[in-house]
Amino acid sequence: MFQLLVAFVSRIYSFFQRTMPTNILIRATHTRRGLKWCVPAMLLGVVYIVIAAALAQWVTSGAPGWINLLVLVCLWNALKFVVNGPIMLVRLVRVRAIERRYRETEPTPNESTLTSASAIHQTSTSHLSR
Repeated sequence: MFQLLVAFVSRIYSFFQRTMPTNILIRATHTRRGLKWCVPAMLLGVVYIVIAAALAQWVTSGAPGWINLLVLVCLWNALKFVVNGPIMLVRLVRVRAIERRYRETEPTPNESTLTSASAIHQTSTSHLSR
């Protein structure tokens, strides 16, 4: 019975990860191309907080109580974006530092050509000096 419950919950989790817009957007920011969009995505958290505040105000002025569920969903999505933003910003800084280090250590085609040309020149001049 427990195994059946775990299988059911994992299928629902997988479905939500693949189809819910906020999960798709957060998953997209985890790619190298999407890292640069972490700060604008974090600002979506502010939009969700504003929507949650407006819905909460609507509930206090007499709207149906089930709107509180939408308030919770908006707050949950805002929390996901606000927490995801700084984490992805740190990852972006790390990735850019690694890429910069890689570019600095990689010889450019001109340097390798000059190095091999100077090595050929040194060997040819050493033969002449004998």
